[in-house]
This record gives sequence, C-alpha cells and structure tokens, in this order.
Amino acid sequence: MNSDQQDTGASHLEAIPQPWSYNPSAWRQRIPICILAMVAFFIATYMGLYQWRLIGSAWDPVFGRQTESVLDSDVSERMRRWFLVPDAVFGAIAYLGDAIFGLAGSTRRWQYRPWLVVIFGIDVIPLGIVSAVLVVLQGTVVGSWCFLCVVTAVISLILVFMAYDEVWSCLLYLRRVWRETRDPNLLWKTFCGRRSQEADRIAAGFVTIPENS
Repeated sequence: MNSDQQDTGASHLEAIPQPWSYNPSAWRQRIPICILAMVAFFIATYMGLYQWRLIGSAWDPVFGRQTESVLDSDVSERMRRWFLVPDAVFGAIAYLGDAIFGLAGSTRRWQYRPWLVVIFGIDVIPLGIVSAVLVVLQGTVVGSWCFLCVVTAVISLILVFMAYDEVWSCLLYLRRVWRETRDPNLLWKTFCGRRSQEADRIAAGFVTIPENS
C-alpha cells in the first residue's frame, strides 16, 4: 500500500471496517436506530407519566388493566427505590440517550470517536437485556402482562441487533491498535479520539474503500 492509498484508507469517511461488507457507522445504519429509540422513548415516557400519577390510567389494547398492575407492582416499586425515579422514566432516559449517542459523530466514529461508540453500546445493549428480563418477570413474578412494556422490550432487542456491529468494529480496531503497538498510552489516546500516524496506519489496514468512492 503506497502513502496515498494509506492516507485515503485512514481518512475516508465511508471506509468499511472489518469484518463487515458495509459501514456500520453510516447514517443509513444509525438513523433507523435513532427513530426506533425515540418511539421507545415516547412509549416509556407515557408509562412514566402514569407511574408519577400525572395521568390517571395506562392504555393497553391487549391486556387491559394488567398494564397498570405491572407498573404499580412491587417489582416496579423496588426498582423505583434503586433508580430514585420510576423504572419507565429510567427507561425513557436510556432510550433518549440511545438517540442522542446514535446521532453524534461522523460516519467513521468507530475510529475517530471510540469512546462515543462504546458509551452508545453500553447504553443500548444492557438496556435490551434488562428490558427482556423485565418482561419475563411480568409473567413469572408479577403475574400480569404489559403490552407497552412488551413493545419497548422488542424495540430494545432490535436496537441491540442493529447497534452491535458498530460496537464490534470499534472494539476490534482498538484491539488491533493494542496488538500491533502494545502501547497503553497510544491505546488510550486512540480510545479518546486523538489521532496519530501510527493509529492511522493501523486503521488504513483495517478498512476497505467502497468501489464507487
């Protein structure tokens, strides 16, 4: 690889990182994540308004009053003591974070802003797991089901599926930086988004450039 090719590989915003055949940081990959996160945000906010008693009832076209039983359950109250806010409100904050972090950064943020991608992954992936666990608890512990909770749990799992590829590429890139240099200072600078010639060299060998670019 000559120097011009290396410079292009190190800086091309639509470069495709390993191991994918597409750029997981591209807007066409991230915008649907943000839209779904905002849908879940509004649903969770609605349930949080009920838990705060700012609205008198919670709508559920499938399970009827069972949604209110879930939102008022001992499990929900216990989580309120842990989070200091109703669990639905906590979920709404997390979904809003998904959307904000999903919109931040360039289409090559897996390299230029690894810290941002890692925070995004921490916000999306654990939330999806927690949502699925809470839905299971509804049926096994509370004994009631909540339609809106099921909807947000499904959205959370979809978000995990849609977001993991970018997080994975980011972690693979950081691992390659470490393996090729064994320099903790360079690894930290790379994680924080501070570019260097060595990290750019590694990035150039980590990507392919789309043919139409």
